[in-house]
Amino acid sequence: MLEFVQIAIGGLVVGSMYAAIALGFSLIYRVTGAINLSQGGFALIAAMIGYTFGVAWGWPLPIAIPAAVLTTVVAGVVLARFTFVPALARLSNANVLMLTAGILTMIEGFSLVVWGSQPYAMPPFSGEQPLAFGGITIPTQAFWVFGVTALIIAALWFLIARTRLGKALLACAENPAAASLMGIDVPRMTLFSFGLATLIAAMAGVIVAPATSLQFDTGRLFTISGFVAAAIGGMASFPGAVIGGLFLGLVTQLSTAYISSLFSSAISLLILLMVLIWRPQGLIRGGVARRQDTRDDVKAVGHAAKLPAHLGWPLAALAVIVAALVPVVVTDNGIMSGLVIAAILFMALMGLDVLMGYAGQVSLGQAGFMAIGGYTSGYLAINTDIAPVLSILAGIGVSLACALVLSVVTLRLRGLYLALATLAFGLLIDSCAVGFIDITGGPSGLVGIPSFSVGGFTFANPRAMYYLVLALDMIILVGLFGALRSGFGRALKAIRSDQMAAAALGINTLRYKLAAFLISVTLASLAGSLYAFFFNFLAPEMVGTSRSLELVAMLIIGGESTLAGGLFGALLLTLLPVIFAPLAIYKTFASGALLVASFLHLPQGIYGLLIQLATRLGRTRGNAPAKLSAVRDRVQAS
Repeated sequence: MLEFVQIAIGGLVVGSMYAAIALGFSLIYRVTGAINLSQGGFALIAAMIGYTFGVAWGWPLPIAIPAAVLTTVVAGVVLARFTFVPALARLSNANVLMLTAGILTMIEGFSLVVWGSQPYAMPPFSGEQPLAFGGITIPTQAFWVFGVTALIIAALWFLIARTRLGKALLACAENPAAASLMGIDVPRMTLFSFGLATLIAAMAGVIVAPATSLQFDTGRLFTISGFVAAAIGGMASFPGAVIGGLFLGLVTQLSTAYISSLFSSAISLLILLMVLIWRPQGLIRGGVARRQDTRDDVKAVGHAAKLPAHLGWPLAALAVIVAALVPVVVTDNGIMSGLVIAAILFMALMGLDVLMGYAGQVSLGQAGFMAIGGYTSGYLAINTDIAPVLSILAGIGVSLACALVLSVVTLRLRGLYLALATLAFGLLIDSCAVGFIDITGGPSGLVGIPSFSVGGFTFANPRAMYYLVLALDMIILVGLFGALRSGFGRALKAIRSDQMAAAALGINTLRYKLAAFLISVTLASLAGSLYAFFFNFLAPEMVGTSRSLELVAMLIIGGESTLAGGLFGALLLTLLPVIFAPLAIYKTFASGALLVASFLHLPQGIYGLLIQLATRLGRTRGNAPAKLSAVRDRVQAS
C-alpha cells in the first residue's frame, strides 16, 4: 500500500506540471480557437535560462528564477507579435497549429545551438534531502510544484472570473467580431493571452527543472504531455485541463511502475484515442464551440500555384532530363545519398499532400506509417526468405490495416481533434517501436536489413537506388496528377473548403476522406520500406514524431496542393545540412524558421515562387517580339 501511495504522489507531481502546461493550451484555445504547440518550448527555454542564470552564472535562485521567467515571457510576446497574431488573421486554425509547430521547432533548434545536446539538471530549490511521512518520502521540490500549480490555477480563476480584463478575454473567446464592435482590441487581447500562456509555461518549466533532465528536445515532451492532458480533460475547459493533467500523470507513473516504462506512454495514448472516440471534446465541456471543418474564407491564403498549360509539359520534360543526368554530374556519395533520401521522402510527401493539401485533413502522424512499413518489410527481409517486393507489399498491407482501424477515430474528427488523433497515433507507434524489442530491435534499431533487389538486380549503392526511387516517383506523380484532375480531385478540394457544403452537394465525404487517407498511408509505408532497405537499418528516431513534423515542414515550404512542391522542401531540408556540414547544427532552427516564414510570407511555397518567376519570364519573352515590332514601325514611320 505504501508503495502505491508513493507512486501516486510521484504521479501527482508529474501531473501538476502537465496540468500547468495544459492550462496554457486551454487559455489560448478559449481566446483564439487555435492550438499553440510551442507551449512546451517556452517551458524548456525558461528552465534552460534558469539553469544558466542560477548555475552557470551563479546568481541566487530568488533572482535567477524570476529573471528567467521574465526573459522567457518577453521573448514569447515579441515572437507572438510577429508570428502568431498575424497568422490568426490570415490562416485557418489548422495552419496556425502547424505554424506553432514550426515555432516549437525553432525553439528546439535555438536550444540546440545555445546549450548543445547534452543534458542539464537544476538543483532543487530547498535542498536534496526529501521529507519523510510515515514511511513515505516526498522530494522537497514536489511542494514547489504543487504550490506553484495551485497559484497558477487560483490566479487564472481570479483573472477570468473577477476582473474586467478576464471578461474581455471571455468576450473574445465567445465572439471575436462582436467583441471588436464593443471596443475590445482583439489583437491586443490575443497577444495578452499568448503572453499569459507563456508565463504559465515558463513558471511550469522552472519549477519542474530540478525534477527532470533537460535537453534541447525536452520541450517537445512538455508540449505533447500538456496537449494530451488538455485533450483528455477538455481543450476549452480550465478544470478539464487540471483534471486531464493529474489523470495523465497518475496513469503514466502507475503504468511505469506496474507494467513497463516502455509502454507507459502507449497506455496514455490509447486512453486518449478512446476519449476521442467516446467524447471528442474531452471529459469536461468548455464554453467555446467552434467549427473545425472549414478553412474560413476570410482566412484563406489563396489558390494553389499552377503552371500555365504552355509551360507545364516543357518544364516537366526538362525536369525529368535534369533528374536523370544528376548522377552523371554529382560524384560525391554524401550528396548522392542525400538526393536518395529526399526522393524517398518525396513519396511520403505526395501522399501527405493528397491528404492535407487536397482533402484538407491535418495529419501529424505520417511517419508512423513509414515506421510500420519499414519495420514490417525489414523484419521479413531479415528473418524470412520472402522477396523484398513482397515484404514491401506486406508492409503496405499492415499499414492499411492499421489505417482502417485508426479511421474509426479520424473519419469522425475534424480540425484540431483530427490533428490530435494523428499525433497520438504517431506517438503510439513510437512507443511500440521502442517497446517491441524482439521485432524492432528497440531503441538500438533493426540491424542487418539487406539492400533492395528485384529480378536479380541489387540496388546496393546510392546511384542505383537513386534511379529506382526516381522511376517510382515519376510513376506515382503522373498517376496522382491524373487522378487529382478528375472528379476525385474536385471532390477533395470541395471537402477541403467546407465539409458541410460538400456533403450538401451530394459528395460522400467519408468515402473520399478515407480514399485520400489510404493513398497517403500507402505512399508513407512504401517510403518507409525503401528507407529501411537503403540504410540497411531502421531506428525509432528515423521514423518518429520528429520526422512527421519535418514532413509537414517540407510540404509547406515546398508548396501545398501542388504534388510536386514537396520535392523542393525535401531537397532543401535534406541537402543543406549535407552540403554545409559545419552548419548542420542549425538545421532544426532553420527548418522551423522556414516553416513559419512560408506560412506568413510565402503561402504557395518555393514551387509557387518558381511558377511566378517562370510565368513572368514567359510573358517577358512573349512580349519581346511585339515590342521589337513596335520599335521597327516607329523607325519606319519616322
